[in-house]
Amino acid sequence: MDGLGRRLRASLRLKRGHGGPPQDNQGEAVKEPERAQELCLPNFAGGQHFFEYLLVVSLKKKRSGDDYEPTITYQFPKRENLLRGQQEEEERLLGAIPLFCFPDGNEWAPLTEYPRETFSFVLTNVDGSRKIGYCRRLLPAGRGPRLPKVYCIISCIGCFGLFSKILDEVEKRHQISMAVIYPFMQGLREAAFPAPGKTVTLKSFIPDSGTEFISLTRPLDSHLEHVDFSSLLQCLRFEQILQIFASAVLERKIIFLAEGLSTLSQCIHAAAALLYPFSWAHTYIPVVPESLLATVCCPTPFMVGVQMRFRQEVMDSPMEEVLLVNLCEGTFLMSVGDEKDILPPKLQEDILDSLSQGSDLHTSEQINEHVSGPFVQFFVKTVGHYASYIKREANGQGHFQERAFCKALTSKTNRRFVKKFVKTQLFSLFIQEAEKSKNPPAGYFQQKILEYEEQKKQKKSREKTVK
Repeated sequence: MDGLGRRLRASLRLKRGHGGPPQDNQGEAVKEPERAQELCLPNFAGGQHFFEYLLVVSLKKKRSGDDYEPTITYQFPKRENLLRGQQEEEERLLGAIPLFCFPDGNEWAPLTEYPRETFSFVLTNVDGSRKIGYCRRLLPAGRGPRLPKVYCIISCIGCFGLFSKILDEVEKRHQISMAVIYPFMQGLREAAFPAPGKTVTLKSFIPDSGTEFISLTRPLDSHLEHVDFSSLLQCLRFEQILQIFASAVLERKIIFLAEGLSTLSQCIHAAAALLYPFSWAHTYIPVVPESLLATVCCPTPFMVGVQMRFRQEVMDSPMEEVLLVNLCEGTFLMSVGDEKDILPPKLQEDILDSLSQGSDLHTSEQINEHVSGPFVQFFVKTVGHYASYIKREANGQGHFQERAFCKALTSKTNRRFVKKFVKTQLFSLFIQEAEKSKNPPAGYFQQKILEYEEQKKQKKSREKTVK
């Protein structure tokens, strides 16, 4: 393992045992329960900085041998006057990033053609806060054989569609000069991140083109702004997506295999987003660097993406109860065998029926809502009554009545599933936040719960009228 891989591994602390602290992608840090939402990138009201860094990561030949090592060759902004602890944290962050920009090993050679790739990764600070790396890998401008480089934007904000557009603008300027990228990113850094449904407009000057106005619009439905389900739908059938969801709900080990970095990162983000309003709190690595492939032997739950070139290494690793998904061929290479039996049969049928009805979808927002909706409804029907079973003390502190909550389900198959689900960390983190909250539940999930309850009331009313 190279030095960078060793440094990164030294910063990781894999959780041992189900009852330990929740864990994020590399398992580096404890994540507070209040961050446990929507995979869980926080809901941003707007007003904060778009990003922390723009980095260029290039391949530099090692002093010994012909291998290349990814290295940060440009950083904006430069941080100065940091306290010692802040400086150590920044060095740890910047030391890990190159490995995730080039996760596919050191065996590179200069190229004349290279298809650009857009992908992302997630890192966790020691204080539990998350940072997302939005990457665009491409060949630099020029003639003749050359090595690809990565433009990487580090942000704490989860909004992949919006940052993909920002990377488009960076790529447009990189063909001219790095000097043209700087004023655009400076303007972006000074702009306030928009609230859901709002737009921010940037003014940018490009030589020979003049002044341009760039509009960046944030989706109105913010719980889906960090995901695009299109790749997952292109790679897998609805029945397979349902089985992946079932495995994730019981916090099993899931490995995705694909050739491209874009496909891997988009599909794994989509799979995790199906769990909304719950958050995957275990090891989560959209693209596993070669030096961290031993992650697939981890005894605790994980959701990771691995490039197809490492397929045999993964297959030869000692693993138990793993769902191994081949995104290239749309097959399961390994499975536990009970994936079709985890969820209640009637609710599985409801999900598949809803998914199969989407024939007139045009925008990514429509696709996202169509795919996510049936899975949100699944949780509405199984655990949507949770708030009624939080008993509160005089000081507002709540205590969840688990036994009564489970008994309230009239369907035996639903009750059997929920008795398993309430033991997961997914549910534990969610209910901990609900117990602490002194305000009534709010948000998209609560809206769907209220709609469902209203539908049930109307159905009962109609039945009484018929009698």
